[in-house]
Amino acid sequence: MVLTFLTPSTPETALWGERLYLRPPRRRDWRQWAELRALSRDFLTPWEPTWAGDALSRASYRRRLQRYAEEWERDEGYAFFLFRKDDDQLLGGITLGNVRRGVAQCGSYGYWMGVPFAGQGYMTEAVRLGLRFAFGTLGLHRVEAACLVHNESSRRVLEKAGFSREGLARGYLKIDGAWQDHLLFAILREDLRDRL
Repeated sequence: MVLTFLTPSTPETALWGERLYLRPPRRRDWRQWAELRALSRDFLTPWEPTWAGDALSRASYRRRLQRYAEEWERDEGYAFFLFRKDDDQLLGGITLGNVRRGVAQCGSYGYWMGVPFAGQGYMTEAVRLGLRFAFGTLGLHRVEAACLVHNESSRRVLEKAGFSREGLARGYLKIDGAWQDHLLFAILREDLRDRL
């Protein structure tokens, strides 16, 4: 696995894996992003907050990019899109958000995969790449993730990436219009010490 990136505050950061690479979203990605999200809507909506009426519009995408840039600048969150190395096809996205410094040195993962690319191991590779960034570049100590109790695919991704299940959070997040229970997972820097 080869990693190439600059500093945490540089939005040009790119993370290179075996089959894919991660980089921050750009304006020119809107069409590919909107098409993949539209194609994957039925697949994604059971696992995500309710989509706004203009969720796939160019204006909504620009607002999203602005929020990503502000979070990156404040060291609060880092959003990446996943691209297949062979053809630069957008596959999905991953975010390390809610970054907390001080005594916590922690962040939380969120991710999505386009339906044509689900179940092919891409997200597991992306999660691992993101951990190298979180623990290596950002110097975090802990990364957390949560998934719906019945989301077997997401649970398997986290387990394959080395996360440990820590518990159940009742009514944790409002997903698809309802407050839903989530399984809580986490991984510590020392869990991956030999692989960083």
